[in-house]
Amino acid sequence: MKEIDIRPAVESDFEDMWQIFRVLVATGETYPFTAETTREQCHAYWFGPGVRSFVATMGDERLLGMYKLVANQVGLGDHVANASFMVDPAAQGVGVGRMLGVHCMEEARRAGFLAMQFNFVVSTNLGAVTLWKKLGFSVIGTLPLAYRHANLGYVDAYVMYQLLSDPMQWPA
Repeated sequence: MKEIDIRPAVESDFEDMWQIFRVLVATGETYPFTAETTREQCHAYWFGPGVRSFVATMGDERLLGMYKLVANQVGLGDHVANASFMVDPAAQGVGVGRMLGVHCMEEARRAGFLAMQFNFVVSTNLGAVTLWKKLGFSVIGTLPLAYRHANLGYVDAYVMYQLLSDPMQWPA
């Protein structure tokens, strides 16, 4: 089996990223984007100012998934990271999401973030909720009926949070 590599995303990755994005968004089950989200909007999401995006690849031939890492807030809240993840449906269930999550937390620590917050995890996305809990995240808030699920109607979304380092050891 070929090794999975995680590296910074480059412009030449975008076509594959766009294809994964379109497939996942079209389901209406896990992301707030609509199927009408444009290629340009998608590009800005993954490659906009202040965005650090990474991709998981198998060899040089196949993009398996991606994540983006940004500050959750500006100014006095910029020590908390935010991230978003997408895994190709054909690569789901084999640990790619976990690899991306662990890598993202390491990158966030390396970038100097004290904590990480996910603002909008769809409660019915059990794979994501379970993974983030296994990686140490806690549900710190529930947004009642905040997501319009394509099949289930209105469902809750979670805010999930994790400290990445000891705040007593972190420079203010």
